Amino acid sequence: MSSSPSAANLLALLRRNAASPAVALRLFLHLSSAASPAPPRSTSFLARLLAAQPAADALLPRLLRHVLSFPDPSPHLLAFLSCSGTLPLCLALPAFRSLRALASDRPPPTPVYNRLILAALRESRLDLVEALYKDLLVAGAEPDVFTRNLLLQALCDAGRMELAQRVFDAMPIRNEFSFGILARGYCRAGRSIDSLKVLDGMPSLNLVVCNTVVAGFCKEGRVEEAEMLVERMRAQGLAPNVVTFNARISALCKAGQVMEAYRIFKDMQEDWQHGLPRPDQVTFDVMLSGFCVAGFIDEARVLVDIMRCGGFLRRVESYNRWLSGLVRNGKVGEAQELLREMAHEGIQPNIYTHNIIVSGLCKEHKAFDVRRVEDFIRSGVMTPDVVTYTSLLHAYCSKGNIAAANRILDEMALKGCAPNSFTYNVLLQSLWRSGRTTEAEQLLERMSEKGYNLDTTSCNIIIDGLCKNSRLDVAMGIVDGMWKEGSAALGRLGNSFLSVVSDSSSSQRCLPDRITYSILISALCKEGRFDEAKKKLLEMIVRDISPDSVIYDTFIHGYCKHGKTSLAIKVLRDMEKKGCNPSTSTYNLLIQGFEKQHKSDEIIKLISEMKEKGISPNVMTYNSLIKSFCERGLVKRAMPLLDEMLQNELVPNITSFGLLIKAFCKITDFPSAQMVFDAALRTCGQKGVLYCLMCTELSTYGRWIEAKNILEIALEMRVSIQSFPYKQIISGLCEIGEVDHAHNILKLLIAKGHMFDPAAFMPVIEALGDRGKKQDVDMLSEKMMQMADRNDGRGTVSGKTTPGSRKHEHDRNGESDWRTLLHRDDSARTILRITKRVQTGWGQRGNVYEHKQQRSDEFYVIENTG
Repeated sequence: MSSSPSAANLLALLRRNAASPAVALRLFLHLSSAASPAPPRSTSFLARLLAAQPAADALLPRLLRHVLSFPDPSPHLLAFLSCSGTLPLCLALPAFRSLRALASDRPPPTPVYNRLILAALRESRLDLVEALYKDLLVAGAEPDVFTRNLLLQALCDAGRMELAQRVFDAMPIRNEFSFGILARGYCRAGRSIDSLKVLDGMPSLNLVVCNTVVAGFCKEGRVEEAEMLVERMRAQGLAPNVVTFNARISALCKAGQVMEAYRIFKDMQEDWQHGLPRPDQVTFDVMLSGFCVAGFIDEARVLVDIMRCGGFLRRVESYNRWLSGLVRNGKVGEAQELLREMAHEGIQPNIYTHNIIVSGLCKEHKAFDVRRVEDFIRSGVMTPDVVTYTSLLHAYCSKGNIAAANRILDEMALKGCAPNSFTYNVLLQSLWRSGRTTEAEQLLERMSEKGYNLDTTSCNIIIDGLCKNSRLDVAMGIVDGMWKEGSAALGRLGNSFLSVVSDSSSSQRCLPDRITYSILISALCKEGRFDEAKKKLLEMIVRDISPDSVIYDTFIHGYCKHGKTSLAIKVLRDMEKKGCNPSTSTYNLLIQGFEKQHKSDEIIKLISEMKEKGISPNVMTYNSLIKSFCERGLVKRAMPLLDEMLQNELVPNITSFGLLIKAFCKITDFPSAQMVFDAALRTCGQKGVLYCLMCTELSTYGRWIEAKNILEIALEMRVSIQSFPYKQIISGLCEIGEVDHAHNILKLLIAKGHMFDPAAFMPVIEALGDRGKKQDVDMLSEKMMQMADRNDGRGTVSGKTTPGSRKHEHDRNGESDWRTLLHRDDSARTILRITKRVQTGWGQRGNVYEHKQQRSDEFYVIENTG
């Protein structure tokens, strides 16, 4: 190496110009050459300096090309790779390949491999991790414990737990990180019970590893195992800390056991004198998210008030959790009010805060108002980013408005906001699922032009679309081809796909994953092709892709759907043998299968088995058992299940009560049905669907007076009557001689402004006519004719009048009963007779319009007086 002054002073010059990396690079290029190469330390310093700059992609390649011109670039390449922990792989890999080519007989040091493997892990290049590890062994370098830990992590991240276990067993030296990586891998794979074996092999328990396993148990619903591990920690002198409790609370919330999580939270608040850790900021945030996700919005409000008083509502992250909860539960207006509170408290919203509001506006009432969303985006309170636009694009796609979604892409380009792969995949999924393959291919070409390569997610979208469009065999062929060709296998769909992927250097790493096989297995099971589905399951295992509970649940659902419950039970047992723990969803699928076969005893056995294994039944589980009992006429056995649900901190829903109401009405035990109905109102609230259900059941069994009472309450509450059997009730009352009650219902319908079927007037008009109440008949006849005219000019929505709508009721639901009457011979004469009365008046005493001026009956006011 030359000892010229320029070379000797180069490092000092670079350090003085560290604030201007581009200037430092020019100095390096000017003062070093093939004749006078720079010292490797200068190369290392400059590489680290450039790697930290946003313009590294442009500057680092120049440095790499320059050092390759040196007579012996190997030490400089090693210096260059010394910062590969911060270099992008697209720059580190060419330097590594050059080094391997120049010094094929001398392997790079193990730390270089470690840095590259770590960079590959950061970019989720799990295939590259294995390739680098194999190259290390071939080159004759010696992997250290850090190298093996990185390989272990890559295998765990890929879900290849059997191979990870073999690597772990073969490690000559292990440290605490080795045990922690494997334990976390088992927990992520839903196999926390296997992580206990990892703990057993540790020289001494580690708090971090134990916390990981505790969280894994809680996530899988294994609360008892989690408690036992906590006791084991205490017995070995390892005191559970707030992280332990936070892990338990978080995992329980994610598993849907929010009340169990809240019990632990309360213990931390109240029993801290007995050695329990006090809740910290994370505890409050996790508990708040748990309440919000579970829909316990009132409990969340109370917790937010406690957080305000205790000083735990001072971070934008905590506000974001509460905002997200309000939006998730349909309270977008309240979320916008919270934004103003944040401003008052001096909490600066971030882009995530505003994106929560945008997402809520897009999903509000399942039919977003685009003007509200776009006004909010353009109001100046936020600078939209790719997430903002993607939320809006997703909303358009969910409504099938592809033209508007494309407009959003164009607007993003104008604003300089580059779409990411997720943005394109959202639009691709919408196009492909709806069968608009030509537009999907055009989008793929657009992605290629923008430099976006197809990834596994893109391929899965296309495979899913093929399955949903009855092209399952084509999809299976593509998956087979992906193992050899990567995304290039999509070329089988046509030249447009081939042009997108043929030049993709990364197509080889676009390999099938667990989701790919889930899509195929689900499609095969739906078609009853179980033998082929089992072959795909075996193929997964051979490829070191561990099946998860979703895949096993798919088999169970398929077998139950085809009445093969015995085979579904075998899948459950096989699932347990493979170390994949069944969930509440797994058992619910089995229970629903037995429910269709009316096997209540089998359902009871499965629920008992769930409880023995620590798997909590949910409302759906109990509803299946209630339905099975009710269908067999064993309603007395079904009734106590409501109390059992409440004892297990489960709130029965409308379906739970509805099943019992129908069952009691079927055996004509109407007092018991009324009792269940009253309990449903207390539990579920004054829901219109409950009133409709009770009214319909009473009408079905001819209990017209009781049905009339329910209908009148519903009318006073101003709920929709579209699904109510009001016409049957009016007709039934007239048949049993209760014409006055039927007449009162008509009055109430009119007074509350409901636009209903004019045919409902007919039974009352005929019954009043038979009684000689000509004046009432006259008024009702006029109302009937006016309502018939209104039905021709207005639509009805949910039983309420909607002025300005030109869509007729019969356009949606076929011809109304009024029009049906017009086509019936036995009714045509009656209608003509009534029409004639309206025109001429009764006994030539004047027409009905004169009578209207003489009467002042408030029930007959046309306008809504309700």
